[in-house]
Amino acid sequence: MFTAKKRVLAVAAAAVGAALALAGCSSGNPLSPTSSGSSGGGSTSTITVGSQAYPSNEIIAEIYAQALEGDGIKVERKFNIGQRDAYMPSIQSGEIQLFPEYTGNLLQYFDKTATATTPDDVYAALQKALPDNLAVLDQATATDQDSYTVTKKFADKWNLKTIADLANVKVPLTVGANREFAGRPYGPAGLKSTYGITVEFKPTGDTTVDELVAGSINIADVYTSDPRIKTDDLVVLQDPKGLILASNVVPLVSKDVKDKIADVINAVQAKLTPEALVDLNLQNTKDQKSPEDLAKAFLSDNGLK
Repeated sequence: MFTAKKRVLAVAAAAVGAALALAGCSSGNPLSPTSSGSSGGGSTSTITVGSQAYPSNEIIAEIYAQALEGDGIKVERKFNIGQRDAYMPSIQSGEIQLFPEYTGNLLQYFDKTATATTPDDVYAALQKALPDNLAVLDQATATDQDSYTVTKKFADKWNLKTIADLANVKVPLTVGANREFAGRPYGPAGLKSTYGITVEFKPTGDTTVDELVAGSINIADVYTSDPRIKTDDLVVLQDPKGLILASNVVPLVSKDVKDKIADVINAVQAKLTPEALVDLNLQNTKDQKSPEDLAKAFLSDNGLK
């Protein structure tokens, strides 16, 4: 799930794009037939795993692939495909049978009239909106979405855990984000109508996290998989009223292989927490670790291999 929106993590993704092309991305046309031990797309004897052209998504796809291989299942990788319009036809045709997706954006792809926003509601609506030949496995707690985020120091001072808690802050609130955030449904106007909280808006663009840490703003729109959540000791405020569309990591699968892979992939999903995804992205962007190495360590550390 990575749309054309300008988001904080896009900067990190662009910075490591060249490294990933060498370390973990497929070469040539990712949708062309390969000779990696498969009898071709759609074969039930080999599971074809795909990924977006987005580092965080490719890491998750590699974790899925290695988990299946560890269970004795043959895997073909078709990574680095692009965005949803590029890869969805291959999923719907059965050429790709397993793909890491994101609940909210996937729901909107199949049902543009959907109104669900909270994790459980989005997941339930998504299951109903999918074509008959597709299914989703368990959603992870890990997300890849916008968020209202503060520094830990600010959270501790005002005892902030949820967006609603901002109502107890006794100093003026200023939120920083890309300029288009001002007009988003979850921007300042949405915050006011949903939670009754008034904030000033400051367009901060690529300097959003820097300004949050420096104190020139006290709230920031930060993507929930951004490595700086960990490196800069930030706190993502929970959103109990579903102001922001939930986008939990979820495996999209061909229904004819669902039962074959569900136990293995759902075990991965159970370990894919928000903290785990941030840490994986941090190791990828800062330490330049490849998706292959990250997947191997993740599975080993979580007793999945």
